[in-house]
Amino acid sequence: MKRTKLAIPLAAMVALTVGCGDSGSTAGTGSSASGSPGQKGDVELKFMMWGNQAHMDVYNGLIDGFQKANPGIRVTMESVPFADYQQKISVLAAGKSLPDVAWVSERMVPQFKENGILGDVSEFKDDAEFKLDDYIPSTLDLFRDGDKLLGLPFSTPPVVMFYNKTLFDKAGLTDPNTLAKEGKWTWAEFEKSAQALTNKDVQNRVYGANFFRDWKTWVTLSSYSWSNGSGPFNKDITEFTWDDQYGVETFQMLERMMFTDGSHPKAGEQVSFDAGNVGMFFDVYSYVSKARDIKDFEWSIAPTPSGSQGSAPMLGQAGYALFSDSKHPEEAKKLLKYFASQEGIQATSTYFVPPRTTVLNSDEFINQPNNPSKEHILQAVIDEMPKARILPGHVRWQNIDNAILQGFDRLFGKVSPAEENVKKIADEVNAIMKAK
Repeated sequence: MKRTKLAIPLAAMVALTVGCGDSGSTAGTGSSASGSPGQKGDVELKFMMWGNQAHMDVYNGLIDGFQKANPGIRVTMESVPFADYQQKISVLAAGKSLPDVAWVSERMVPQFKENGILGDVSEFKDDAEFKLDDYIPSTLDLFRDGDKLLGLPFSTPPVVMFYNKTLFDKAGLTDPNTLAKEGKWTWAEFEKSAQALTNKDVQNRVYGANFFRDWKTWVTLSSYSWSNGSGPFNKDITEFTWDDQYGVETFQMLERMMFTDGSHPKAGEQVSFDAGNVGMFFDVYSYVSKARDIKDFEWSIAPTPSGSQGSAPMLGQAGYALFSDSKHPEEAKKLLKYFASQEGIQATSTYFVPPRTTVLNSDEFINQPNNPSKEHILQAVIDEMPKARILPGHVRWQNIDNAILQGFDRLFGKVSPAEENVKKIADEVNAIMKAK
């Protein structure tokens, strides 16, 4: 495999694809889970992530348990905002000061593989107690490189549709879960529902739907094409194919909702599902950790709408990686294995969709306080995971993402019609992919 230097900044990722949801935390460090300074001569491991304070609290507990089980090993943790995360890894790699273990998202893995900085953890399969076969096989695909296993997932959330059931009831609409159960939750029905939920009164403005968390999470819209047997890229991510019928229809749908019926906010408008002014909101299941705090209305989750080929949500993914230049590789493997064990995955399932079968089907995962009903979790998450698609990254993802976002900027500004717009995106993206 060709190896390239990592001094050049690595690709920025699409925020949606983070399997962990909230990415806006500030950087923070701690000497250990318990705050104790450790003993002279201890092996010190560095763990890096991009989680918020609630996520860090979970890891503080895990780190405390690891240190008690492994006297002589001390772990420090740092949280870096997601927007800065891959750039931070780039700088640390150039300075040969990478952490020992870190979170990685699906967007990062291709670049990290290309640069040869990921450590091999294939030996875990020989540990009967670790039970690698408990992992859903497809969740490991991202981390495979020939016979090597270059990491393990901890979060595999499909995109789901959060909906304000109170608004649905007030509008006299059948809820999406019931429609999905009857095979009637289609994109056409979704648009009708969005229009019916919309309230244009200035004092009580409600938008029927919102696809964007931060006006950059365009990948959610891939579900429309996937559900009709197409997609933004070909299978090998070597060609941009969203200039076909379904890509054009995707852009036309968003244009209608933004500019014709006003059922979708315009770019830059400050709206949020948890504030109660959006009827339907698409995000990875991990957003449930924020939705659990909603008190002003009843909400739940439903599958993404279906096209001619059924529903096809995007699957976000985040995992643990061991960096190959760790000064303490054996101790670092112990930490990664502890995090990725059944006990570790059970602990993090408070916020993340687990890749281990035993945890995914456990009452502890399903029956979290203020969760959607078990029926809706089964319907929107567990039953949808086999249909979900991972959008793999590309070594030139930053340039590709920027070209696509420029196309959405043209859509937001009503600069060009959909067919012309996606053709321009295709020309630009395919040129980037072919560049050497």
